[in-house]
Amino acid sequence: MSRFWVSPGVAYLTRGFLSVFFPTASSVIIIQRLASLQGFRVPHGFCPWWFWAQPLWGLLLIFSLMSQRRKATRLGARLVPRVQGKWPGNLDKVVDIFMRLENEYLGIISTMLVTDHQNYVKGVKFGKTVDSVLGTGVFNSDGNLQHAYRLHRTMTRPFFNHDRISHFEIFDRHVNRTIALAKERFKMDLAIDFQDLISRFTLDSASEFLFGHCTDSLSAELPFPRNTGESTDTIQRDIIAAFSDAFSQAQHAISRRLILGSTWPMTEILADSTAQDMKVVSEFLDPIFEAALRRHSTAAKSDENNTAGNETLVDHLVKLTSDFKVIKDETLNILLAGRDSITSALTSAIYLLAMHPEVLSRLREEIISKFGLSGVPTHGDIKEMKYMQAFLNGAYSHFLSDVEAPLTYFRNNTPLPSPVRSPISVFLMHRRTDLWGPDDKELELPLEFDPDRWLDERLQKYLLADPSIFLPFNAGPRNCLGQKLAYNQMSFVLIRLLQIFSAIALSPEPSMCPPAWWAEKDGRAAIERFKPKNHVLLYAEGGMWVKMLAVDDVEVIQ
Repeated sequence: MSRFWVSPGVAYLTRGFLSVFFPTASSVIIIQRLASLQGFRVPHGFCPWWFWAQPLWGLLLIFSLMSQRRKATRLGARLVPRVQGKWPGNLDKVVDIFMRLENEYLGIISTMLVTDHQNYVKGVKFGKTVDSVLGTGVFNSDGNLQHAYRLHRTMTRPFFNHDRISHFEIFDRHVNRTIALAKERFKMDLAIDFQDLISRFTLDSASEFLFGHCTDSLSAELPFPRNTGESTDTIQRDIIAAFSDAFSQAQHAISRRLILGSTWPMTEILADSTAQDMKVVSEFLDPIFEAALRRHSTAAKSDENNTAGNETLVDHLVKLTSDFKVIKDETLNILLAGRDSITSALTSAIYLLAMHPEVLSRLREEIISKFGLSGVPTHGDIKEMKYMQAFLNGAYSHFLSDVEAPLTYFRNNTPLPSPVRSPISVFLMHRRTDLWGPDDKELELPLEFDPDRWLDERLQKYLLADPSIFLPFNAGPRNCLGQKLAYNQMSFVLIRLLQIFSAIALSPEPSMCPPAWWAEKDGRAAIERFKPKNHVLLYAEGGMWVKMLAVDDVEVIQ
């Protein structure tokens, strides 16, 4: 039997009507009863009393707000300032925010995440806002909700053990295929959209790693640069692109909801803005999950057991629950982290290597000295690569791609009158001169890309003195379970790439170029050569088009 469904907007208006109707109706009944007891004649018509009760209810709300202010004053606190717009409902401010998100450059934490984490939760409203995309997965769970967050972490943590994150065979196979595709295009003197290519690599490797089924997105033809006269309209590419676009659009939708706040359902009166996109996502992924569950059922009947070395996340989860929705939501959340966040980080890394050839040269020198042109790194090898670690930290500090950024928490168990929404932006925190030092080329360079920040005296002066200023993977009990896996995978991919390619240059397509007026702005916007955008994660609008020079190639990148 199908569940009755209404759009988020209709549900919101219904709740709003009932929240006004019942208190007002109760006020009417009370007034009528008191008047009757005093011997006053009460009109039988309901409407007059309704209109009298409305202002009374409004006065009660005003009294409640005044009471909150007095309580905050007694506690030595202050209420969060309210935005004062010119249009009703501050609609002018909302419009301005979306215009800035479209055209502009992107733009307390240790207490929230570590020392007092139990009192900072994402809240029920956040959960409802992102439920249609993230479901009941780990990124939409709170410790205060029947210990759901702790349960989800307990379910997935054993999968990310040392043996699993040190197993590079899957990554090596897919990265070799990725490199071969790139070399083929470069031999044709054509640029590639690295963001598109690496998203295929991460999707194929993550799908095989997580649920034992490779999506084989690398078999679909790569997109061609504009005006080459080549077509990429293949059926297989359409399927892969449809999934990627749908997942991206769903993330855009929940980002818009978070920006709009509790009134977001008013923009979705006719339909859930994520429904169609998530239908595409489900049509792509559900058969994969179902196949994995069938494999588990068959293995269970034949008493076959997976060893720790080849057990997938789905294999691990089906041992703990038979609930298809729980398994799907959990896996989709981890896929978001394992696919989209790695794609974002590696795209940013390639951009920074293209912009800083001296960094590329130094990183490649460390790689070649350790592995030569063909050696395959191990987990132990990667741990010893100091400059690689510094480079990745620098990339993360400039273009954060954490799945939960920007975070929003609500303060619980607080002397303040009610839970307070506290949004944080790790992206902006990583660029604060008061935390990382003054913006001076001769001094600390917080807005400049400089991996040596993690190697010289600045490491002790800033980061080690206050580790909470660097949070690419969150912190405390909410730290990312896949942090070590992410560093391993990114390091592995960069090692294999730079063994093959000795130089990287941007080959900007019109769609990826920032507006000309960005050059007149302050900060990094003036020097950026792509358009960083964000939904749940950061991405390059229009792609990241590059050319690379192979070590066995005599041609020079133009």
